[in-house]
Amino acid sequence: MPTTLSTNSAALVLPDPADVTNAVASETIPDIRGLKDVIEIPTGNEWVWWLLFAVAVLVVAGVVAWYIRRHLAKCNAELAPPPAPPPHVVAWERLQRALDLIHEAEWFCIEVSHIIRVYLEERFRLHAPDRTTEEFLIELQSSRHLAGEHKQLLANFLSECDMVKFARAELPEQELRGLHEAASRLVGETQPSLHEEIEAEEEASVEQ
Repeated sequence: MPTTLSTNSAALVLPDPADVTNAVASETIPDIRGLKDVIEIPTGNEWVWWLLFAVAVLVVAGVVAWYIRRHLAKCNAELAPPPAPPPHVVAWERLQRALDLIHEAEWFCIEVSHIIRVYLEERFRLHAPDRTTEEFLIELQSSRHLAGEHKQLLANFLSECDMVKFARAELPEQELRGLHEAASRLVGETQPSLHEEIEAEEEASVEQ
């Protein structure tokens, strides 16, 4: 009777050499390929951000321009000389100072007549300082700047001043003060009105 050889041990299964080689290689050799950059996918709304950026730039530029203009205007206002006082104010101040010469008739008459001549030239563009009294009075007759009573007041005033300046007439202090009052009245009654002063200030501001 033939004998049967039997065993209870499990069968030993050996791995495929090729698989072992690939597994070892994958564990020992690192992957040299780097990570790729993240790709942004456009949403189609980028123009909104560009618009907001442009608006912000314009706002900042406007604020800077406004500040610069304000600063320059302030500097110009500080550096600009004050406007010259109007002719009637200058005449008033000079007539007040002329009273210091009241005891020197000749110098007093020279001063007050010169003040009035300069005032009339600056106020009405009448060529008074560089003309004789007769020449000036002839020109004054055709002028519409002065009323008839003012023309007569001026003629009497200049004639009396010439008597003292050229004829060496001696006038008492009371009459000299009368000349001063006539000059003051002429300036006071021919000075510009409030409406004319406002127009003159507006013209001066436009010229600047």
